[in-house]
Amino acid sequence: MDEFELLKDLVAIGSPFGKEHEISRFIASILEGYGFKVETLPIEGFGDDVIAYLPGRGYTVVLNGHMDTVNLSLGWTRNPKGELEGDSFYGLGSADMKAGLAVLMSLFIEMGELSKRERPNLIFTAVSDEEGYSRGTWELIKSGKLEDSDIVLVAEPTNERLMLGARGRFVVRLTTRGKKAHAARPELGINAVEELSRIVGNLYRIKTKSHIKLGKGSYCALSIRGEADGLSVPDYAEAIVDRHIALGEDWERVEAELRKLSERLNIKAELEIGKFPRPTPDMLPYVIRENLHEVKLFKRAMASAGIDPQVTYGRSVGDFNYFATYLGKPTFVFGPIGGNWHASDEWVSVSSMKRVKEAYKRFLLSLV
Repeated sequence: MDEFELLKDLVAIGSPFGKEHEISRFIASILEGYGFKVETLPIEGFGDDVIAYLPGRGYTVVLNGHMDTVNLSLGWTRNPKGELEGDSFYGLGSADMKAGLAVLMSLFIEMGELSKRERPNLIFTAVSDEEGYSRGTWELIKSGKLEDSDIVLVAEPTNERLMLGARGRFVVRLTTRGKKAHAARPELGINAVEELSRIVGNLYRIKTKSHIKLGKGSYCALSIRGEADGLSVPDYAEAIVDRHIALGEDWERVEAELRKLSERLNIKAELEIGKFPRPTPDMLPYVIRENLHEVKLFKRAMASAGIDPQVTYGRSVGDFNYFATYLGKPTFVFGPIGGNWHASDEWVSVSSMKRVKEAYKRFLLSLV
């Protein structure tokens, strides 16, 4: 089945995270129609994960893509359900990552036309909630269905570069508890809002660790709130802070550097530092060795498909963090050229989809 025809069908089905039910049924029905063994894995409150199997020999390779998108933003000038102009196909989720999902589905179907001795063992997986908390991938890992796999291929958009690692992420909740007083006499109280604002306003002063591949860790304040009880000094405030981490940074380090910053600033409010609660584990950083045999094979496949075999590393997080750390398998991220993901007029290159599929196919054939 042609990858572009699949892409048009996938984009036409709305699937913001939490509403993947229709696209999940569509993908399962397509694969069942080709005679594949298909399973679904229920994800409470989300569309079912779809898992399909294709026996071969040698390596067992997981093909992974997520079905969900972010919600539709303002400012679209193109049809978010799909619009083609030249080589660019516009649509919500077109690049992130329905193009990659379509490429992997089409590839899986195509590999099914080969004999078992000509292909590796393949497990196709389409998962829910990547844009939220990666519930789909986490449940898939917990199920044990991928335990015997050797390598994971994720077709997230990478502009035709091979991504071999990514930073991890903590979401930090900072709270300050001060002392109430009349706002006309603020010196008699401890203003929790002002104290927390001082911390947030000085996050840039924290020296984060740098990694040769992943770069430096980073801080970004996402929200801050607190208010007075009438004409009073506010005694409570809360901030949510993003902390992307490089290898060598852990929660203990993050907590300690925030505590140290508050001491340097002589913060008088009581400071609490904790993780913002999430239903799935922390997303940890990882790096895949560039001298790995499979990496060399993949770069060779890229070159033979007419793609410059460049390597890159991710600044942010995704399901790939879970596959590489909690599943513990070499995880390659490689997808087509596109742009404006998570924004209006998202697009993907149709010709790039074809090149990406060819590179994946040549890589899989090289494993046998």
